[in-house]
Amino acid sequence: MQPTILKRIFLVLSFLTFSLQAFSYQIETLDDGLYRFIDDRHRSIFMITKQGALVTDPMNTAAATWLKGQIKERFNVPIKYVIYSHNHSDHIYGGEIFDDPQTVFVAHELAAQDIYNTKANTVAPDVTFKNEMLLRLGSKTVRLAYHGPNDGRGSISMFFEQQKLLYVVDWIVVGRMPWQKLWSYDIQGMINSTEDVLGYDFTTFVGGHANIGSRQDVARYLRYLQGLYSQVTAAVLDGKSLELIQKTVDLSEFSDLDNYEKWLPLNVEGVYERLMEESGIGWRPDIVRP
Repeated sequence: MQPTILKRIFLVLSFLTFSLQAFSYQIETLDDGLYRFIDDRHRSIFMITKQGALVTDPMNTAAATWLKGQIKERFNVPIKYVIYSHNHSDHIYGGEIFDDPQTVFVAHELAAQDIYNTKANTVAPDVTFKNEMLLRLGSKTVRLAYHGPNDGRGSISMFFEQQKLLYVVDWIVVGRMPWQKLWSYDIQGMINSTEDVLGYDFTTFVGGHANIGSRQDVARYLRYLQGLYSQVTAAVLDGKSLELIQKTVDLSEFSDLDNYEKWLPLNVEGVYERLMEESGIGWRPDIVRP
């Protein structure tokens, strides 16, 4: 085949790939300058003010490139802040697209430490905090807070105060089951953190995955976590096997959640493994093992 023909085919395929990729991106209007950016199963938030834009997780290079172009085209304001929710690469890669002297990158100190130590291929944060940080952009304020271990390192909540909107990535999902075997989750930490954020005066919840919800949805998610953790713990202390626990855990009141049938046994297995390893139940002499 002629080299020129091959080149044309390559250019056409590249254009189709970019077009399909861009087609999968969406921007949804929320409230008072807030928008939700969707890239397949990942979600982030950005805020537009006259003084500039505040962007949360860039997610990846392609998604960040598209989003930056949309912010320029639709709003034509500078990007003042990029906030990382935690250390996981599927949320914070692509930061280089927003790297600019006028843009400040913000993260919790533990997320920043992990980004530095693991040489993560994204922009290192310019500013870090330990417990809480308040960002101001024009008349709008965003409260960043660390609630202890939950998922990943340095995973935080972002409370957009004027809009009464709470954004949390990974450790709270609404309308869907927690992710499969709960890899990297600290179950008790997730319960603690979710109890903590319910102290905020928010009416709308946006997660890094799944649906937009309400305060009541977050409270229901907390009840699921509590029920899952307490039932599996009680069964382990009774000496039951993982297979028996998977058959007997009853969380049917949450059967309307997406992936309930498929992921409930995996959720149970995830809690079981963490109890065995992180809580040390696997080698406790007072626990009868099946």
